[in-house]
Amino acid sequence: MRIIADLHVHSKYARATSSSCDIPGLAQGAKIKGIGVMATGDFTHPSYFQELTSYLSKNEVADGAGIYKYKDMSFILSTELSVIYELGDKTRKMHHLVLAPSLETAAQINDRMAKYGSLDADGRPMLKISSAGLVEELESISKDIAVIPSHVWTPWFAIFGSKSGVDSVEQAFEDKSDRIFALETGLSSDPQMNWMISALDKYSLISNSDAHSLGKLGREANVLDIPEISFSAIINAIKTRKGFVKTFEFYPEEGKYHYDGHRKCNILWSPWESERHKNICSVCKRKVTVGVVHRIVDLADRKPGIKPEGAVPFQHIVPLVTIISKTIKKGEATQAVAEEYDRIIRYFGNEFAVFDATEEQLRLATSPEIASSIVKVQKGDVRWVPGYDGVFGELVLDGSKISKNISDGKQKSLGDF
Repeated sequence: MRIIADLHVHSKYARATSSSCDIPGLAQGAKIKGIGVMATGDFTHPSYFQELTSYLSKNEVADGAGIYKYKDMSFILSTELSVIYELGDKTRKMHHLVLAPSLETAAQINDRMAKYGSLDADGRPMLKISSAGLVEELESISKDIAVIPSHVWTPWFAIFGSKSGVDSVEQAFEDKSDRIFALETGLSSDPQMNWMISALDKYSLISNSDAHSLGKLGREANVLDIPEISFSAIINAIKTRKGFVKTFEFYPEEGKYHYDGHRKCNILWSPWESERHKNICSVCKRKVTVGVVHRIVDLADRKPGIKPEGAVPFQHIVPLVTIISKTIKKGEATQAVAEEYDRIIRYFGNEFAVFDATEEQLRLATSPEIASSIVKVQKGDVRWVPGYDGVFGELVLDGSKISKNISDGKQKSLGDF
């Protein structure tokens, strides 16, 4: 059974998240995208957990399956926990995705985590506990609970982030590092970038949307071919990579921390230009936000292009609304873009079907210009102004002038590190 799973989202109880992000909304949004298993998000929030119980408690797929139905959408219980603690001589702030095998287990997690911080302050609570301590607490509840470091390269709140991270999973999780079997690559990196670090070969690389609105669902996702839709089948496919078909990935340049820079100072630098300036902004004279490429280059022990044995394939995608917007030169939130999006979705049934469509099918579904743009994305025939310091990257589909200058020294590529 082939499914697309988005295992990391947020609910309306998380900061800066749409009020539509609840179980009915997520179910509707996931269906439009073509997602088969949707994360609940934020089960640690007391009010949201009550909603989850109301919507899902009587609708488990099968006894012990750990997957719950709402209408025709399957849900897996998920939350993201933010931990803050002292390690060595530095304060560490890391986000970890937690997947629970049942509502009963999730309730026990909530009881335990309430000792370390306020669960009703945010859908993604901040807890005063170490990464190792978190794993220890969770495995004392159930060894089936999955802990997966979130968006591992982003500067803030990530295990490898430039602001508060470490250089290895072992450093982050100490004596509990053997419990970590997967890493979430985040929007600003893709598997190929992570393959440059041999120490990561033993971890499965997963990709999720980390969405705060319905339109962002599925911008990254996992394709699994499993015998049944159950918690154990999903986790086993990720752990063993048997039945882990591929991941759908942002072009990493689209992620908002791909390159270095200072948003307020309008500074966008490659890692090599940052090093030339000793990571100091030429405008405000403060340290720039060091992005994902820079951190990967710092830790890499391989050249780009090496694919480790057993690595899961991936496919780059660009959200359909972005492609339409850039093609017809209208804003993503405009009625013109919405109407064209709805037209294409009606033809294909869902958005993921568009990414795998042939050029002939695309030309039957939409205008020649939009079909051509989708084909360009499929072939990787696109350019980007890379994202930096919280600014998403800018897609360039044609030969038009890029709207922002990129100070890039000698225009080195990642292979020149």
